[in-house]
Amino acid sequence: MKPVYLTDKPSPFALNEALVAREQDTLLRRRTPTEGGGGARLRVAGREYLNFSANDYLGLGSHEAIKAAFKTGVDRYGAGAGASPLVTGYNRAHQQLEEEIAYWLGLEAVLLFNCGFSANQAVLKALLGKEHLLWQDRLNHASLQEMGSQLPCKMRRFAHNDMEALEGQLEPGRGLIVSEGVFSMDGDQGPWGELSRLAAQSHNWLMIDDAHGLGVLGPEGRGTLAAQGVDPAGVHIQMGTFGKALGVAGAFVGGSRALVDYLVNFARHYVYSTHMPAAQACAVSQSITLVRTADESRAHLQQLITRFRQGAGQLGWTLGASETPIQPLLVGESRAALALSERLRERGLWVGAIRPPTVPAGTARLRITLSAAHSEQDVDCLLDGLGMRAEGLRHV
Repeated sequence: MKPVYLTDKPSPFALNEALVAREQDTLLRRRTPTEGGGGARLRVAGREYLNFSANDYLGLGSHEAIKAAFKTGVDRYGAGAGASPLVTGYNRAHQQLEEEIAYWLGLEAVLLFNCGFSANQAVLKALLGKEHLLWQDRLNHASLQEMGSQLPCKMRRFAHNDMEALEGQLEPGRGLIVSEGVFSMDGDQGPWGELSRLAAQSHNWLMIDDAHGLGVLGPEGRGTLAAQGVDPAGVHIQMGTFGKALGVAGAFVGGSRALVDYLVNFARHYVYSTHMPAAQACAVSQSITLVRTADESRAHLQQLITRFRQGAGQLGWTLGASETPIQPLLVGESRAALALSERLRERGLWVGAIRPPTVPAGTARLRITLSAAHSEQDVDCLLDGLGMRAEGLRHV
């Protein structure tokens, strides 16, 4: 159903015009209410679908132990935090979770945030002034790009994962380099050995957004740095989230004790926001316990990734260079990506179409995400859907 725009009332903002333009460009976004958005399956309007759109990479979103920890936390601490963390919102459960994450990842200290978007923006806004420089990968998350463009510092963006380009831009001791562990739309990884080397060589700070690597990669799920054998001491700031592989919600920033104490005092997104509920911290703590011992799930997930990539390649589809659960199937034009997504949906396969401005123009895609909750048969169903009238689907 097309939206109805109210055009008979004067407004200082061109809301209707912007929406109409989006719709004409096949870029208008609409929400779809679902019943259960994580794991291998979801229901929409009474129909069950195989879910290949969630970030629940280990299938923990509905794990009974995590749900029980959340319920126990609610019974003990209530449903909300009640205040910002500097008032009364900082609970012993929050402190215990921070200490647990620090131990898990080898960090001095950790600070909790309500979401990764606010965590990223809080760090950049608190640290960077007009005397600094900010270097960002061109494919960094919108939270990083947006805040970088609003700060008084000068932001320089380097070509995706191009370390030669970055090295040519760097100036000694001028600011912060930011990149991602696993890029959310392409599924590939940043070259963290090289990034760490360049940061040390140029005496600049380095920050990783590891939202999509944490829990999935490395020993005990410690993330991209552990998977690549990079010393966390060479990466001054780590950001990770709890809403992907950990199956809950929220985020953290970790690093030195001085960094965390500084953010407690100067990060406005932290100081002036109601804290995450203590019950949520209890659920995340339980999730970390499960993630650290989930080697079998991670191995199963890797088998599914290999199975999908081999099958999609045999069908002639073009995939991004990803060895992670994020598997971009490149289509090109937005209209074609939407049509392919809809045809798969007719077959009971829920796969989201990603269009500009989330991805560059001409690179619209299906962002296929795999989960340890999927079976090999689930992946084969997806491949069957992609193989049906394959030529017609590739040239919609």
